[in-house]
Amino acid sequence: MSARLCVSAALLGTLAMMATPRSQAQPAETTATAQAPGAAILQDLRSFNTVATLLHVAAHPDDENTTLITYFARGRGYRTAYLSLTRGDGGQNEIGPEFDAKLGVARTQELLAARKLDGGRQFFTRAIDFGYSKSVDETLQFWDRKEVLGDVVRVIRTFRPDVIVTRFSPTAGGTHGHHTASAVLGVEAFKLAGDPKAYPEQLAQGLTVWQAKRVVLNGFGGRGGGSAPGSSSVNVNIGGKDPVTGQTFGEIAMLSRRKHITQGFANAGMRGSGEEAFLHLGGEAATQDLMDGIDTTWARVPGGAEIGQLAAAAIEQFKGEDPAASVPALLAIRKKLAALPADPVVDDKKTQLDRILQTCLGLEVQTLADQPEVVPGEKVNLEARLRVTGPVPVKWIRFSGPVRSIDLIRGETKSEIRAYAINPKEPLTQPYWLREDSAAGIARVADPKLIGLPENPPWAAIEYTFEVDGQQFGVRTEPVHITKTAKGERLRRVDVIAPAALHFVSDVSVFALGATKPVEVEVTAARAGTEGALRLELPQGWTATPASHAVKLGAIGEKARFNFVVTAPASATTGRVTVSLNDGKSSYSSQRIVIDYPHLPIMLLQPPARARLVSLDIATRGKNVGYLPGAGDDTAEALEQLGYQVTTLGGTDLTEEKLKGLDAVVIGVRAFNERKDLKPHLTALFAYVEKGGTVIAQYNRPNGLAAEPLGPYALSIQGSAPALRVTDEKAPVSFLAADHASLTTPNKIGPADFEGWVQERGAYFPSSWDKSRYTTVLAMNDPGEDPLNSSVLVAQHGKGYYVYTGVAFFRQLPAGVPGAYRLFANLVSLGK
Repeated sequence: MSARLCVSAALLGTLAMMATPRSQAQPAETTATAQAPGAAILQDLRSFNTVATLLHVAAHPDDENTTLITYFARGRGYRTAYLSLTRGDGGQNEIGPEFDAKLGVARTQELLAARKLDGGRQFFTRAIDFGYSKSVDETLQFWDRKEVLGDVVRVIRTFRPDVIVTRFSPTAGGTHGHHTASAVLGVEAFKLAGDPKAYPEQLAQGLTVWQAKRVVLNGFGGRGGGSAPGSSSVNVNIGGKDPVTGQTFGEIAMLSRRKHITQGFANAGMRGSGEEAFLHLGGEAATQDLMDGIDTTWARVPGGAEIGQLAAAAIEQFKGEDPAASVPALLAIRKKLAALPADPVVDDKKTQLDRILQTCLGLEVQTLADQPEVVPGEKVNLEARLRVTGPVPVKWIRFSGPVRSIDLIRGETKSEIRAYAINPKEPLTQPYWLREDSAAGIARVADPKLIGLPENPPWAAIEYTFEVDGQQFGVRTEPVHITKTAKGERLRRVDVIAPAALHFVSDVSVFALGATKPVEVEVTAARAGTEGALRLELPQGWTATPASHAVKLGAIGEKARFNFVVTAPASATTGRVTVSLNDGKSSYSSQRIVIDYPHLPIMLLQPPARARLVSLDIATRGKNVGYLPGAGDDTAEALEQLGYQVTTLGGTDLTEEKLKGLDAVVIGVRAFNERKDLKPHLTALFAYVEKGGTVIAQYNRPNGLAAEPLGPYALSIQGSAPALRVTDEKAPVSFLAADHASLTTPNKIGPADFEGWVQERGAYFPSSWDKSRYTTVLAMNDPGEDPLNSSVLVAQHGKGYYVYTGVAFFRQLPAGVPGAYRLFANLVSLGK
């Protein structure tokens, strides 16, 4: 039995729906499908009988026009997909602490959940979302234009769209640089995908050239987030009702959009679903409809005309109350379809037809694993569960192994358990785009055939073979495990794990020059009897004792911590330390990161167990700091690395008594947006400052403020959010108050402290403030723009200091940026 069978994204979605246990209630938005199986089959048959394909292109999760996808996928039955150039890993997380790559994994699953509702498919390029960009030129330079363009070409050659629809205009103006770049690349790829001289390596890998008929722009309300001067346009009414659920396309699109919960869209309203304009960008212009001049029927496929006729007859004769009556017609179509030459669209249609056949038969197939996680070299028991609810005789003749012949009896469940051996060299579960360290703006992917896929193909695909009326057909399933939780049962993929998970207790360790301090590693046994030697791999100039620790853990889940005494070099430097466990046979070096949100499947990441080491010239003042969490950041851990004793606070802790003894209070990112317990206690917080305390408030968003005022003196962040930020992490910084304590005490801040920053300088800077009270400390700006002076505002209030800052400390501190630590230490030390 092969552990490397490839399953299409469409089939995976089908298998996921088939494998849903009866005890797990379907989401409210999908119950109508279960109540109208005949209507769903008929809709799928109509979809089968068109070969039209549309690809929607934009930059991020949530950019897509979900009404457009719903209309063409569920209304017209077209093969419809959304290509998001990025996975949204550079954005904000409205519901949890995951940022960067972890956020990108969560948003990938949100997009897949959205596509299950609107009927579309999902693709990605390897481009990394690096936050807001004001310039298309900056975006394409950071991403590596040639590589990302090649990914778009690859998706086009793989999916073969007749029409490409960009969400944004290729003409810059008034929108995110990533948005404009997505359209620029979409138009270029439209031309190059049909050129055999473009990206010839893709042709050597088995792809073929493909020329879409046209590329058009569909922007917001038809405006396109820009313009396409001189372009002709065609209007299409994308309104209507889904025949299966009875919902309007706009309502389904709204539910789809609401899956973007990490972006705050849980309660997104319904957008318009009427007539929309599509502006011509390339190819042959349309005049009446997007599919003008395109044969959307089987007649365009060599040898396919008869299939179209047979499918039309099957649709005409379909009986919703008796789907099984269509089985002979489907088998006849299937025989004709099998005779056609291999082709990506034809292959998709074969999969779709088998799914329709399976549904008409009432054939339910599951493969259940007895455990959710396996270690290479182990065995897992897989239970095959099969049930037929229709009257047509079905023989079960293969279960990824010996041939047999078992008649499936209507209404009875057949079950069989087999042991499956895991390849000792099976790679650990890890999203394919995160298996290797990325380049500056693009993920590295060793296997080019994975590029474009939304997630990993299953590491094991279990194949069943059935026979109906002399024809054999296969069903592939991915093993799943039913995990019981307090809220019911959930399905999860079976993950391949290491026998032990390793974890640095601190992701960043900060050292004074030449200093020695412990670095702690936690080992968690995933299997009983975990043993081995634990070692650190240090960058040049760093040393640690002892050389290794002997690890011996008995029970599953047992944890132990081990200290390595690490000495930093005498010079300022940064590096990464890796920890590994060698059991004499294999060496493991992976963390265990679980991302678990109720609206998404359980996600497991196993990146290398690494931490950042920072050696720098730094001093601090004060000892005790209070931390009031906001939307989630690592500020508390950073303060502890600086040697502070940190006390976590709630809004009700902002009282004179509980703040007494604290040298400073740091407020987490977006706390004024997220915390409802902050506003009633702001007066007490400002009183703490007046009596000699220091408060550092980190950035907030202008919309949705739950607490105001933002400071003891007038301060506003209202205004154009894109303009009040510095997206270039290398942007020059000048000192407006060079002698101010925030730049001199206890660390002398200079230009070198702004080197090595990541993603951005900062965002949501104040737009207005009381200039008689707040001192502007720094000035910075993106290329070609006027300096912004409000990245750090410091007000002396009574005996203390109040700081409001939009500087992206929440990104810099976890990244181990030395200058960010030094500047942050100065802000915390104000008045000491």
